Amino acid sequence: MTLMAAPPASTKTSLQQRLSAHARAHWPQLAGVTVRFRGAFAYVQGELPDGDTLPLMRLRYGGSAARWGFAMYLASKDGYEDAVLPTGAFAGLPEDALDCAAGLYLGDPTL
Repeated sequence: MTLMAAPPASTKTSLQQRLSAHARAHWPQLAGVTVRFRGAFAYVQGELPDGDTLPLMRLRYGGSAARWGFAMYLASKDGYEDAVLPTGAFAGLPEDALDCAAGLYLGDPTL
């Protein structure tokens, strides 16, 4: 079993900034996003305007700040399950992962 390294502090900061900026630009239903880290994983929650939080996804650091593994939060399981991004890949840009997860729980922001 190979353990993945935790992302460096600069990557953690960058991920929070990237996802926050993307949420502000594309997801008006969210007041913000919170990212917490545990080992190689980043857990992303959406902050709703009423103060509630919504678990969205888990990202897995694989050595690159630009490419993260993706697992969707499934409310029915109260857990995370590896998922495929709309690109057909299991890993990609964190912004694409946010769009996929937020789209499931919040719907299309352009409607």
